[in-house]
Amino acid sequence: MEEMNELFYTNPYLREFDATVLACTEGKKGFEVVLDNTAFYPEGGGQPADHGHLNEAVVSDVRRQNGVIVHFTDKALEVGAVVHGKLDWERRYDNMQNHTGEHVLSGVINNAFGYENVGFHMHEDAITIDMSGPMTEEEVIAMEKAANDMIKADIAVDISFPTAEERAAMGFRMKKELTGKVRIVNIPSADCCACCGTHVKSTQEVGIIKVLSATKHRGGTRIEFVCGDRALRDFTKKHDEVIKASRLLSVKPDEVATAVEKTLQTLAARDERIAQLNLRYFEMKTATLPGDQKVLVLFEEGLTPFELKVFATQLAQAKKADVTAVLAAAASADGSPTYNYVIAWDDARLREASKALNTRLSGRGGGKDMVQGSFKAARADIEAAINDVFTPYFN
Repeated sequence: MEEMNELFYTNPYLREFDATVLACTEGKKGFEVVLDNTAFYPEGGGQPADHGHLNEAVVSDVRRQNGVIVHFTDKALEVGAVVHGKLDWERRYDNMQNHTGEHVLSGVINNAFGYENVGFHMHEDAITIDMSGPMTEEEVIAMEKAANDMIKADIAVDISFPTAEERAAMGFRMKKELTGKVRIVNIPSADCCACCGTHVKSTQEVGIIKVLSATKHRGGTRIEFVCGDRALRDFTKKHDEVIKASRLLSVKPDEVATAVEKTLQTLAARDERIAQLNLRYFEMKTATLPGDQKVLVLFEEGLTPFELKVFATQLAQAKKADVTAVLAAAASADGSPTYNYVIAWDDARLREASKALNTRLSGRGGGKDMVQGSFKAARADIEAAINDVFTPYFN
């Protein structure tokens, strides 16, 4: 932080302001505007930049460059003119809630385990922190509760700029050695940390902290969570999905998991029966085919790539042909004819032949003793290509 008189520091709740344009140049991201003061927070410390307007110009990004705050706008602004700035307050306050919530959660974990926050990022939908040590699921749940207890306690968030001597007597979290003017965010009993972000006045404004996931990450624990209004949006989205699922399954919302489990069991039993029926079909179809063919090409209906492989294997073991190709129509994004394929040939030249087919039929895939993939071509073209490629090997 080069300057301490930015409005987002002196009054983080300021939503509108007036400022004079000091510079405006055209750049790669539109126009780059510098003001004599600003309430727009520049991206930094893991917190995204503010968005909003300067008069009619849209502010899509804000960065600190060489000690100067640059606003990236879609319109030019006259140098020397006084402009009215208006923040996207919902975005700003959402970031204030979640950044403060990050301090509380990181702080209670640090107090309980001594782990450091070695990574922090505020995504659009969630926040992630990387704590330096391992945590069990039960421990993460306990820390979530401890953090929410701090929120309910309505603890004031104190922000100060202590001298080097004062900082030496303080115990606070920091990721690197700091010099010059340092901003300290202190939440008594919860956290004390060097930080350049914007924060709410009291932990109660964070509303709630809800952990979404906790996974192992580089010897530590990566925790994804949401706070405040963002937590409500996350809950609403998931609640709506549960309601949709409950209607589809004709069960109460709190019975969805049990209903899904039963449905999966039913589907597994059905799939097993289909697999047995397919095996019977493969056996019967194999028995009807003549043997001692050089190249056998079969097109089947509705078989998955796995089922194609099972059928091709059975045909190869029955020695119905030297080369066995089994194919089934597949869906394609552009609607063009596409077929999944499995080709079996007990010969080292199979890979060479497969490459030739893929080139000719806009195909993809491969293998060693058996190749599989897809061709993007018409059925007649595929059948002709397979015979053209393999027949010369037997002449």
